Amino acid sequence: MASSADAAGSTHPSTHVTILAGGLSHERDVSLRSGRRVAESLRAAGLEVSVHDVDADLLRFLDQHRPDVVWPLLHGASGEDGSVRDVLQLVDVPYVGTGPRECRAAWSKPVAKSIVIGAGITTPEYVTLPQSLFRELGAQPVLDAVVERLGLPLVVKPTQGGSALGVTLVESADQLPRAMVDCFAYGNVALIERAVRGTELAVSVVDLGDGPRALPPVEIVTDGPYDYDARYNPGRTQYFAPARLGEDSVSAVQEVAVRAHQALGLQDLSRTDVILDADGEVQFLEVNVAPGMTETSLFPQAARAAGLDLSELYRAVVRQHTGV
Repeated sequence: MASSADAAGSTHPSTHVTILAGGLSHERDVSLRSGRRVAESLRAAGLEVSVHDVDADLLRFLDQHRPDVVWPLLHGASGEDGSVRDVLQLVDVPYVGTGPRECRAAWSKPVAKSIVIGAGITTPEYVTLPQSLFRELGAQPVLDAVVERLGLPLVVKPTQGGSALGVTLVESADQLPRAMVDCFAYGNVALIERAVRGTELAVSVVDLGDGPRALPPVEIVTDGPYDYDARYNPGRTQYFAPARLGEDSVSAVQEVAVRAHQALGLQDLSRTDVILDADGEVQFLEVNVAPGMTETSLFPQAARAAGLDLSELYRAVVRQHTGV
């Protein structure tokens, strides 16, 4: 599927941005909504914009139209694992965001955790277990060992993926088997980490050529788990942008987000999810190289909290790759 709409009366008709949105992941709908939002903002900034799905027509489209830059707004597999960016490099088309190798590292939650731990960042204790191990050793002995080691509550999540798909907060040991089943519906490897109580925050980072800087953290308050429904359907979740934190806490969470961005070699923009625990320590959860840009997404909320105009911000991101 492909769609294209040029900005009427564009003040910069020679600058053509192609946004990649859609794909075949579980997060297709979120990606399409993100793509529409960014396209609207870039058109408002006077740029020519086309929106294209990731399909069999994509390479022909890129060859015929040769956009000045591609902005991948794909969520989930292929969109965030670096593979689409590898293809863009193969056909010599510039793109917004992080390179393929760094995407692959950030896309794997255990790999990302290992890298940020090496940079001195704290993350909740965790184990990574493939589905095959449960068949070989038996599920219950393994789960008993997990609870014995990590305690309760726990968070179970796929090692790859976003939008909280397959993620479960486990309060009691009898909930753990079901949580594993739900997790394995979205991937063959599970990350089980000790749940941390505290303030849940999302910290977006932008780099417009003068080094990465963190935007105001967004505080997330939800009645129940911060799951897919709570993220993308208004009403279930309260957001405080900027977060209700003291100056020292704001600085601490922003520093962790920038350090994670740098340690992982990310480019242009990212979003880091953290918990500020009861002791005031920042606990790294995961990082996103293609933050959602929907009407309820955290990156746009942070940008508005910083007093930034989204059209001008997105145009500045694009300008780094076009010079226009």
